[in-house]
Formats: sequence, C-alpha cells, structure tokens
Amino acid sequence: MGTRKAVFLDRDGTINVEVEYLSRVEDFQFIPGAPLAIKSLKEAGFLLVVVTNQSGIGRGYYDETALERVHRFMHEELEKFGVSIDACYFCPHHPEHGVGPYRIDCACRKPLPGMLLQAAHDLNIDLAASYMIGDKLADVKAGLKAGCSSILVQTGYGAKDVARLPAGVATYPDILSAAEAIIAQSNEEKAGAK
Repeated sequence: MGTRKAVFLDRDGTINVEVEYLSRVEDFQFIPGAPLAIKSLKEAGFLLVVVTNQSGIGRGYYDETALERVHRFMHEELEKFGVSIDACYFCPHHPEHGVGPYRIDCACRKPLPGMLLQAAHDLNIDLAASYMIGDKLADVKAGLKAGCSSILVQTGYGAKDVARLPAGVATYPDILSAAEAIIAQSNEEKAGAK
C-alpha cells in the first residue's frame, strides 16, 4: 500500500478540449481553468498522473511519437503556469479495432484500472486516498475499480454520461470546480485529523 495521494486525470475532454483522436500539437487547447486546477492540486500536495486511452495509436491513426509530441507540448504549456504533471500513462490498445499487436484485450484500457494500478505501484500511491477525474463513465469506473474516489466533469463527453453514473459519484462542471472540491475535502480531513 502506497503512502502518497494522487489525482489521476483523464486527458481529452478533461484537461484539454475534446478533439477526436488528438494527435497534433496545433489542435491541443486547454479547457478553461485546467492549468489553474492542476496547479492548485499540486500545491495541495497531490501527485498528478494523466491516464489516457489512446486507441488512435492502436487503430493506426497516429503513432507513439505523435503522442509524445502532444504530451511534451502539454508539459511545456503547463510550465508557463509554474506547474508540472508527475507522470503520463497511456493505453494504445483496442480489443476490436486495434491493428497488429495493439489488438488485444488488455488490462490498461479504461474502464479497467490497469494504468492506475501501475502508477500506484511505480509512484507509491495510496489509491484509497486518491481521486480520478474524467469526462466519461469509463474514467469513473476505472477510478472506482482501482479504489479511488471518482469524479465526472461535464466537459468533453461528461454531460452525456451523468445519467449513467453509479450512486454517490460526484459530478462538477469542469476540472477547476472538481479540483476546488477535492482541495476542500482534503482540508477538512486535515482539520479533522488534528
């Protein structure tokens, strides 16, 4: 069991504006408030880990080098706000539409929790003290299966999935309001522990 608390972040539709199969830096655009949300979570003591399904790689639409370029750009843009993400995990697989070695039933594609479990192992994360923020039911389910508190944001595809959420899952308009709620809850827990 790890000792560090983290916020796992879906990428497309949560951090950046949803673009079908984003593979070009020119198409990357932060959702308003996302850099501030990320900075606030970091300042509150959370590790920040991006966990993103990237079946576009498996489908042959773009390659891992294109994904690395997008992630490098995201990191560079976040540095302008004085913040960094601790790690990025991605799943390139798809069980039906993947090409060649990418066409597998893997354990990492959300709603399965593989990326979160791997990150917890690599980074000494306490999953029970951690959160998953995403814009799809698959994100919520991955977080719950990993043992995290899950939050749905209504950017990206989130507004469509609200009605399908499991009982007790919080939903917020965007990543900034979700971050504020997490920080408020964390502060309450700290005050209660004194």
